[in-house]
Amino acid sequence: MHERKLTRLPGFDYSASRYYFFTICVKDHIHSFGSVENGTIRLSENGMVALEQSKWLKDQYPYIDLIAFIVMPNHVHGIIYINADFYNKILGNDQNNNVGNSRDCSLQLIQTNPKIKPLPELIGAYKTTVSKRIHLQGDNKFKWQKSYHDHIIRNQQSLDRIITYIETNVDKW
Repeated sequence: MHERKLTRLPGFDYSASRYYFFTICVKDHIHSFGSVENGTIRLSENGMVALEQSKWLKDQYPYIDLIAFIVMPNHVHGIIYINADFYNKILGNDQNNNVGNSRDCSLQLIQTNPKIKPLPELIGAYKTTVSKRIHLQGDNKFKWQKSYHDHIIRNQQSLDRIITYIETNVDKW
């Protein structure tokens, strides 16, 4: 049986507070999302769905920020920042503020804090909702390429370079 190649960094916590760069491709690199004309992306209906669902992702999961995002004819690029402490700060459960009231606060955190989805689950939610909406529009042939590419951004210089790459991606098409 064919063994599938692992594409994620083994042992890394993909729900940790970090910036993550990702690229998701349409299967067979079909230009399903539109075209580039005179240095401008012209989104198709499918491309509009891909863009709208990026906004849905941010609304659905308030602990993420979409730092940069672009829909290209056959792929999308983005940078997501995951704030793993989002619910602790919102709910006032920051463990640094615990003055000891003889209650087990760790149990309270488990009960009140919604789960922070790791990057693979966020990408899965995005891919699933884009596919469902595109299929409902009548394009039943649309498919994503399996998996996606990710890069864990480790410093400000790398973040700035990748933002520039995303912002100028249409120019290089």
